[in-house]
Amino acid sequence: MSRQNDLLLQEGLYLTRRRFVKGLSLAGAAAMGLHPAGLLAGTGKAEAVPTLRGREFNLSLSRTAVNFTGSAAVATTVNGSLPAPTLRWREGDRITLNVTNLLPETSSIHWHGIILPSAMDGVPGISTGFDGIPPGETFRYQFDLKQSGTYWYHSHSGFQEQTGLYGAIVIDPMEPEPFSYDRDYVVVLSDWTDEDPNAVYAKLKKLSHYYNLNERTHADLMRDLERKGLSATWNERKMWGQMRMSQRDLSDVTASTYTYLMNGTSPAEGWIGPFKPKEKILLRIVNASAMTFFDLRIPGLKMTVVAADGQYVEPVTVEEIRLGVAETYDVLVEPAADTAYTLFAQDIARSGYARGTLTPHPSMTAPVPALDKVADLGHADMGMSMHHHMGHGMSAADHSQHEMSAPMDHSQHQMTDGMDHSQHQMTGGMDHSQHTMPTHGGKPQPDPSDFSSGPVKHAPTEYGPHVDMLSEDPQYRLDDPGVGLRNNGRRVLTYADLRSLHSTREDPDPDREIELHLTGNMGRYMWSINGVKHADAEPLRWRLGERLRINFVNDTMMNHPMHLHGMWSDLESGDNNHLPRKHTVIVQPGSRISYRVNVDAEGGWAYHCHLLYHMLGMFRTVIVS
Repeated sequence: MSRQNDLLLQEGLYLTRRRFVKGLSLAGAAAMGLHPAGLLAGTGKAEAVPTLRGREFNLSLSRTAVNFTGSAAVATTVNGSLPAPTLRWREGDRITLNVTNLLPETSSIHWHGIILPSAMDGVPGISTGFDGIPPGETFRYQFDLKQSGTYWYHSHSGFQEQTGLYGAIVIDPMEPEPFSYDRDYVVVLSDWTDEDPNAVYAKLKKLSHYYNLNERTHADLMRDLERKGLSATWNERKMWGQMRMSQRDLSDVTASTYTYLMNGTSPAEGWIGPFKPKEKILLRIVNASAMTFFDLRIPGLKMTVVAADGQYVEPVTVEEIRLGVAETYDVLVEPAADTAYTLFAQDIARSGYARGTLTPHPSMTAPVPALDKVADLGHADMGMSMHHHMGHGMSAADHSQHEMSAPMDHSQHQMTDGMDHSQHQMTGGMDHSQHTMPTHGGKPQPDPSDFSSGPVKHAPTEYGPHVDMLSEDPQYRLDDPGVGLRNNGRRVLTYADLRSLHSTREDPDPDREIELHLTGNMGRYMWSINGVKHADAEPLRWRLGERLRINFVNDTMMNHPMHLHGMWSDLESGDNNHLPRKHTVIVQPGSRISYRVNVDAEGGWAYHCHLLYHMLGMFRTVIVS
C-alpha cells in the first residue's frame, strides 16, 4: 500500500474518533498519522508561519492536531501549518504548485485575487474543467504572474476554509515599490472554532442569533425610555420587530465560539514582531477569516495605507482600518526605538480580538486596550437618507438615536417583471464620463440618479417578498466608516480615501450596467442575490471584451464582502481619474455601491459574498464567452 493511501486510512480513522481528540498528545497525534505541529501553535514567534519562496512548490493538504483554546482539536492544513505557509513569488515568473490531497474528501485551493486562467482558479464545478482534487491525488496549478502585492489562498471546498485551510501570498514586484521600508511582516487575521463548521451552520439555520452574546437587554430598554420617551422607543422596537432583526445583528458568529487568531496565535499568547531602532516596517494585513470583520489599530502608532487588495494607492495616514473578510491592506508604520506597540484587531461585534506586539525587545510589551462599546445599527444601516456629513470617521450625529417615522411597508415591492434583472443591459449606451459627483462630507460622491433610470425596486426573495431594508433610496456611503466606527475619535480609513496611484482617466466608460440586490431572510438564515439562491439561479453571462458597471444594492442589515473571481473591480469612488482597484468590496447595510469591470477573462468564474455561511446562497456563477 502506498504511503499516501496509508495516510488516508489513518486520517479516516482519526475522523471517526474525533470525540477522543481532547487531550491528544504529540505522541498520540504522530501515532495516528496526524501532523502534530499545530499543537505547538501559539508560540508567539514571528517565524512561526513558514515562508516558501521560488517558482515551484509542493503543497500537501492534511489534518493537523491543534490546540488554540486549551482543548485539542483537528484542523485542515497545508504542509501541517496553520495558517498555511506564506508563498513568496515574483512578478513575471511562471508559478507551478503541485497540490496533493491527503484528506478523506475532495479539496481545492483558490488563489484569491490572482489574475489567471479559469482552469487554474480552483473552484470545483465552476472553474473551467476543474472538479476539485480527489483524495490521494495531486493537481498541478500553473500560471504566469502579471501582478504584485499582498494576496492570499484558501480552500473553496465545503467549510475547509473555516477549519484552517488558508494562507498568505506575497508577490514581489519587478519594479521597486513606490515607498521604502526596512522589513515587512505578514499579519494574517482569522477566526477559529473547536466546533464542527457543519454544526455551526446548523445552529445558525435553527436560530440565527445563536452566537450573539450582545443582544439588547431590559437595561437598554429602560435607558431608551428615559432618553427618547415612550412613543419613539415603541416605534423603534416595533420597527426592528417587523424586520425580524436586532439592532445588534452585527456578526453571525462571535467569540461565543470563535477564538480570534493573529498569525495562528491566540489572544492569550499573541504574535510577536521584533524590530530594530529606526526601522520602517511594512505590515501586510490579510483578513483570512471565515465570518469576521476586524477593526485593526495600533494604539500610539499611525498607519500609512499604501496598498489595498494588492494594488498601490495614494498614501493615506489613518489610525484604524476595517478589514472585511478577504480584504488585504499594506500599511507602513514607524515605531519609536524604545517602545512596544499592540496590534489590536477587535471583531465588529466587539465580542473578542486578535492581537500581536511590535517590540524592540522580547521582554518589552504593551497594554492591550479594552474592547469598544457594542454599537447599534442605526438609520444609515437601514438605507435611510442621511442628512449629516460624515467625514474621516466622524459623524455629525449618531443616527441610531434619531426617532424614525412609521416604518415603510415593503411587502408589495416587486421587480418590474418578476425576472432576474442581473442580466439587463442598460438602455441607450449612456455616456457617464461627464457626470458630476455631489460632495458628501467633503468628498465627491456618485449620484444615484446617474446610474438608475428610476426608483430602486426591492427584490423579492424565494422566502417571501419581505426584505430587511426600509429605504427606497439607498445611499452611496463611501466616506462612512461603518457601524461601530462612527464618531469614535479616531481617524478611520474609508473607501472615499482610496485613490489609485495610477491614472484611470483614459479608462473606457461602461458599455452596460447590471444591478444586483443582496437579499436574505435573517430569521431563517437564508441568503441570496436578487431574491434567488445560487442553486436556483441562472448564470450571469458576460461578453468577452465588454466593460460593465456593477451596481450592488444591499437590501439586508449586514455587511457583505463581495468577491468577483478572475477580474478586477474598479471602485467608483467619485474621482474617475483615480479609481481604486479591488478584488473584494464591502457593501454596507442598506447602501449601494458601484464599480467597473473589464470582462477580459474567458471561462467560468465565481461571484459571491465571502462570509462563508452566506456563500451557499449569496453566490452567482459568471460565464464569460
